[in-house]
Amino acid sequence: MEEKDFGNAFLYSCYVEKAFGHEQFIPEHVVFFQLSGETHLDHQKGKLVATEGQIVVARRNQLAKAFKYPAKNNVYKSVSVLLGADRLKQYAMDHHLSSDKKYQGESNVVLESNLFIKSYFESLTPYAEAIDRVSPQMENIKIYELITLLLESYPQLKDLLFDFSEPHKIDLEQFMVKNYRYNVPLENFAKLTGRSLASFKRDFEKIFQTSPRKWLQERRLSEAYYLIENKRQKPADFYLDLGFENLSHFYASFKEKFGITPATINSVA
Repeated sequence: MEEKDFGNAFLYSCYVEKAFGHEQFIPEHVVFFQLSGETHLDHQKGKLVATEGQIVVARRNQLAKAFKYPAKNNVYKSVSVLLGADRLKQYAMDHHLSSDKKYQGESNVVLESNLFIKSYFESLTPYAEAIDRVSPQMENIKIYELITLLLESYPQLKDLLFDFSEPHKIDLEQFMVKNYRYNVPLENFAKLTGRSLASFKRDFEKIFQTSPRKWLQERRLSEAYYLIENKRQKPADFYLDLGFENLSHFYASFKEKFGITPATINSVA
């Protein structure tokens, strides 16, 4: 298993077994290229699968879970590039670009790579091998190169890349009921519902009559009990999907709430 950050904007991932990406909030646009294996991305509006040779452009300010599957008789490899808003704004200024309209399309776009895109991501391999020699100037050149390639190869991405609008205030109850399974800090939930953290906590307690942390824990544990009792699932199969950090955390929380272990329910676990 290997994950390497090279520079502040690049990530190289290599796994020989199934892995789970622990970052579940995407703060900036991310472009990743699937070198081998598959990435299964569970996001707020559904699921997608990226296979070898495809690229995914994931929009900023969204919740998502990445499951990484090695290829048969091979490993999982991907390279990700973070396209921060500040860099994109600078690129737009340098190239006299502006978004024609607010982006209304899909938050995660799967595209087939071409020769230029494939060659670009392959050219990042030396950067991963010599992390300490990647200067800010080198990093900036490679990011500008990627933005240019994306715009030349997929001009439809322009509105996505250069839409810098922030989330607006939305229905908090509806959002939380739909997205409680994502294990992210409260600050991320607040941002995605268009609120400050203080405003989020205040509105949350008015709606749910309890604190966000307590509600999230209760909701996840109640769902876990249902899955064990009615769907006869094992905790190892769903604890990550429900937002628990690890099995030990899940078992301790379950015992504290229900006074029993999952193994005593329908003899499952």
